[in-house]
Amino acid sequence: MRALIQRVSAASVAVEGAVIGEIDQGLLILICAMEGDDAAKGAALAAKISKLRIFKDEAGKMNRSLVDIGGAALIVSQFTLAADTSRGNRPGFSTAAKPDEGRTLYESFAADVAALGITVATGAFGADMAVSLTNDGPVTIWMDV
Repeated sequence: MRALIQRVSAASVAVEGAVIGEIDQGLLILICAMEGDDAAKGAALAAKISKLRIFKDEAGKMNRSLVDIGGAALIVSQFTLAADTSRGNRPGFSTAAKPDEGRTLYESFAADVAALGITVATGAFGADMAVSLTNDGPVTIWMDV
């Protein structure tokens, strides 16, 4: 699984102009299931993200996790994270999981994050979404498992 994680002070996702998911302080997690991924990889990624110490402590150092601060996660599926730009000018997405498998792994990942005691909001798998965020820092991290 591949994720792009952004520390946010607020984030939301809308479909056809209607907000379907929003959070205050926490993480915007753009997630892509890759070909060959399984639920165990998603669970491992969820656990790692929940413990990632990228929030400031009292001294202003990045030393606290999402769990430590009681933050929330907005999880949005984004197959374009699988983009292969090594040839030509048009990205290829053949390394992304097939849509049915991708949906299952996306939903499983969101459930894994919620099972860790984190408040979760989600986008709509496969929909044309508008994502808004206030990136805090900015802090943006790329993760693969």
